[in-house]
Amino acid sequence: MALFNHKRDYDIDPFTDLLFNALLTFTFLFLVALLLLNPPAKSGIIDPKAEFLITVSWPDSNPNDIDVWAQGPDNSQVWYMRTQQGLMHLDRDDRGMANDTQVIDGREIINPLNQEVLTIRGRPPGEYIVNLHYFKSEDQLEVPVTVYLAEVNPTMKVLNYTTTTLRKEGDEMTALRFTITPRGEVVNINQLQKSIIEANDQ
Repeated sequence: MALFNHKRDYDIDPFTDLLFNALLTFTFLFLVALLLLNPPAKSGIIDPKAEFLITVSWPDSNPNDIDVWAQGPDNSQVWYMRTQQGLMHLDRDDRGMANDTQVIDGREIINPLNQEVLTIRGRPPGEYIVNLHYFKSEDQLEVPVTVYLAEVNPTMKVLNYTTTTLRKEGDEMTALRFTITPRGEVVNINQLQKSIIEANDQ
């Protein structure tokens, strides 16, 4: 009758064991280095490269053209004809439904979103004024417009949120005024009216 001996009937070569452990260590270090060189993409995280983000939006699929005009320190101004001045940038000019269609694989796709985005990519001290202009009306109706000001860095923080109504083509309205102090803080948020377009036309 055969008996099974559970003792290992072979010896481990210490040199082979050492080589195997060294190979495991090398592989682990190689994978760690690879991860550090190519960090995984962080989905859902947006880095807008800005200190402040001002978003102006009106109802989806609304055909009317609302424009943003902004004035910063030293009377610097941005609008659809001058999208960058100093550290102010008009990142998106939306013309209602005029530029919201594109053809993909032979099909016409419509983007219903109406939104203009203004960024301030620094903290130059002084007063900032954000005006809305009802540039062109396709249906002769009033347009509700929502404006929010957010501080982006070090974390996203909404500083002001307001909704106003532009009643007819040609209307201009101050939606937001605020001041950045020399310390980079936002103070004196208000809606005191001031025309930017009228002064620009003179």
